[in-house]
Amino acid sequence: MNNPAPPRPGPATSRRPAAHTLRDLATPASRPRVPTLAAYACLLIGLIDLAAAVFPGFRHSRVRLLAGQLPGGTTTVTAVGSLMVGVLLVLLAHALRRRKRRAWRAVVVLLPVGGLLHLLRWHTTATGAVSFALLLVMLLYRREFYALSDPRTRWRTLLSFIAVGGVSLVLGLLITNVHPDYEAGSPSLEERLRHTAYGLVGVEGPVRYTSDRVADLVGYSLGALGLVTLLTTSYLFLRPEKPLAELSADDEARVRELLERHGARDSLGYFALRRDKSVLFSPTGKAAIAYRVESGVMLASGDPIGDVEAWPGAIKAFMDEARRHAWVPAVIGCGETGGEVWTREAGLDALELGDEAVVHTADFSLSGRVMRNVRQMVKRVERNGYSCKVRRVRDLDDAERARIAAAAARWRGTDIERGFSTALGRFGDVEDTGCVVVTAHHSPDVGSGEAGGKPEADDLAAVLHFVPWGPEGISLELMRRDRAADPGLNELLIVAVLQAAPALGIRRVSLNFAMFRSALARGERLGAGPVLRAWRGLLVLLSRWFQIESLYKFNAKFQPEWVPRFLVFPHTRDLPRIGLAAMRAEAFITLGRPQWGRKPLRQGLAGAGAGTARPAPRAERVAGPDEP
Repeated sequence: MNNPAPPRPGPATSRRPAAHTLRDLATPASRPRVPTLAAYACLLIGLIDLAAAVFPGFRHSRVRLLAGQLPGGTTTVTAVGSLMVGVLLVLLAHALRRRKRRAWRAVVVLLPVGGLLHLLRWHTTATGAVSFALLLVMLLYRREFYALSDPRTRWRTLLSFIAVGGVSLVLGLLITNVHPDYEAGSPSLEERLRHTAYGLVGVEGPVRYTSDRVADLVGYSLGALGLVTLLTTSYLFLRPEKPLAELSADDEARVRELLERHGARDSLGYFALRRDKSVLFSPTGKAAIAYRVESGVMLASGDPIGDVEAWPGAIKAFMDEARRHAWVPAVIGCGETGGEVWTREAGLDALELGDEAVVHTADFSLSGRVMRNVRQMVKRVERNGYSCKVRRVRDLDDAERARIAAAAARWRGTDIERGFSTALGRFGDVEDTGCVVVTAHHSPDVGSGEAGGKPEADDLAAVLHFVPWGPEGISLELMRRDRAADPGLNELLIVAVLQAAPALGIRRVSLNFAMFRSALARGERLGAGPVLRAWRGLLVLLSRWFQIESLYKFNAKFQPEWVPRFLVFPHTRDLPRIGLAAMRAEAFITLGRPQWGRKPLRQGLAGAGAGTARPAPRAERVAGPDEP
């Protein structure tokens, strides 16, 4: 979340010309469009190779003299070789576009091989000439392809095997079906599928051909596809496995030291201690940026941690790391001051993403007409037998911590923990004793009230978890409640922590983040234009699936100060990719390993205990007003 009232920068902090930004100084490429054009050319050549190898009609050429003098085995082998080159070029095109050095090396080897095969087998001089021309371009601009390979795991290898195997199966089925004039009999679809599957592993299938040359061509082509699948999978599997992002103990200690001195600056700062993030420090060690890589996007959240004067050094380290791997740099949820520094120092653009609700405890009161609905709801829930306890985590014993953690995990409602930018992912760790937990309890001798449902046998009915925001603030991290509990428990919990905050020395409480709040607020005002009303209508429609309008209205009940948050990004064309990466980071989209194949977590919400020093790098929340 952000500084409570960040000053608006003056002209001295305006964005520098792009020629002087860290992004441009850190990038050695003088022709930024070359990798993209080379990738598309590589993809086109690969598709032509595939078409020439799969479809017989595509191979016809006006020059056939040399082909007629070559033995049939030679021409079959060249066709199979062209098929293998085509598959590999298509697979490498995306990595080539991302400037990957290993992809460049492989393509430089494949292009002359594919060009010679075209000249030798089908006399398609145009395609061969394009291959050699592209080879020349890639050699001339080899400095454009500098990026290191992305970290991979064994599960990524399995996904690659499934993808490449699926492509090989489809291509193999096409090869099996494009020679109907030479088939013996009328094989069924099931027989063709079996023939393709057998051919991929080098076994003869049930389909028979009247021509030995066609039979050899189909058999060798299927075997080549199977060989490509085997080689690519073996290469990925035998590469050294690189671990996913994980915060080391030393890095965590350094980040905690920075938070001790500068933690009051940003309400999102404590979330840098998530243990599924990596961290980069400035050369002086006085500033740091926590991040995770998703879908080729190097994703940070919140402002840099530490001394503002040292932020440019941390940003430079961040941009250098993104350049080395050709990752797209992006920041979600940074504050106004952080956004100004990012845009000025890194040459990035900023877009307002929404607002954070910050309540100042000294100004909070249930009195007045504007708080009538909240006041009535709190009184009704209290009459139904609910009470609250507000405590520091350090004041809980081991049994109580385990009980709260187990209840929160049970009430989650899904198998996957969600969250990234505003979630810590653990509860009850011995290093997080400064956190605040608010619990709602139901008296067993009181009826279930108007809602009709009664919480489970345990009197614990709901929980809120807050992380420190400097010495005088807390930031909401987790909001869970029992599905059978009465409505209004979340309001009761928030009112309880706001009323108890002064006794705990807390002056600021950061609640949920409301995306596109300003658009929702302006769109419902009198005199709003048609474009603004249409945008608000779309957001209301999306609120059926995402908590957009509901979070805004829930937060507005407590009369907060709205603090803007921003998305920082390189180019508009990168926004869809950044959006996908953010949704993956927040676990709205999950493309990883299956749940049963994951390594056991060191600690999460379900297994928190006071004696565990370092929890697992997973577990978040999506907090909502009515979410269990």
